Amino acid sequence: MKINQTANGRARHSVRADGGQGTARPTALWLLIFGSWMLVASPLFADETSATSPQVVVAVTNTVLDEAAVTKLLTAALQEQYTGADGELALRFTRPWVSQNAPAGQPTLKILEMQNSGVTSAFLVRFQIFAASGASLGNWQVPVQAHLWREIHVARSMLKPGVLVADADIALERRDALALRAPLAEFADGDTTLEIAESVPAGSPLFARAVKLRPVVRRGEMTNARLEDGTLSVTMKVQALEDGTPGQIIRLRNLQSARDFSGKVLDEKTVLVSL
Repeated sequence: MKINQTANGRARHSVRADGGQGTARPTALWLLIFGSWMLVASPLFADETSATSPQVVVAVTNTVLDEAAVTKLLTAALQEQYTGADGELALRFTRPWVSQNAPAGQPTLKILEMQNSGVTSAFLVRFQIFAASGASLGNWQVPVQAHLWREIHVARSMLKPGVLVADADIALERRDALALRAPLAEFADGDTTLEIAESVPAGSPLFARAVKLRPVVRRGEMTNARLEDGTLSVTMKVQALEDGTPGQIIRLRNLQSARDFSGKVLDEKTVLVSL
């Protein structure tokens, strides 16, 4: 050990690293540091520490109103108020939706404003969303594209007028009803009261105008005309001048007198004439 005098008069001890008298090897110091590190990093001590530490549980308290969630709410509201169970409604926002957080619970949606024509292929709709507590989360107006998927009757081959619907080559196909501009024909499979009213190309949907009630009285056919006047009833043979379905008023002709008059079709054999 060598004692040096410092500037302030105090003794300063110095340690030489050459191992001579008054020096100390650094081995003991490194062993002390390494041993301390092993104690801190030891799995044994780590397990004991984690065993006594409390677990942190993060509770989810918000609902995310993203585009998928809002689209689902709007679809359900439009289906209930406008399209009903008549097909499967599918919507797509044509403007990006900005997601936001909402209080936990199931939100609800109320339609505030809708076009007079209802749900079409493209429209604007304004709505309000409420939290589960009933508090309003805001109003939005968004442009929407829509499809209404339905099973509709489609001609599989060329259909000609006069063919019974029950005998026509028709199949059900899934189509977007909103893309069709005219009302569709509605009938049950095997309906014998309807016939094809106009030519329908293969692959085309059957619109309402393409079918009609099957006439029970045909133009040019002879039928019975029943004339009633109070308790008096007379039946005579007449010629139908036009097709007629039950309940329809058609023109008739008495071939003997060449007189024309009108009558109400009752069935395929009888037309009622009131005097």
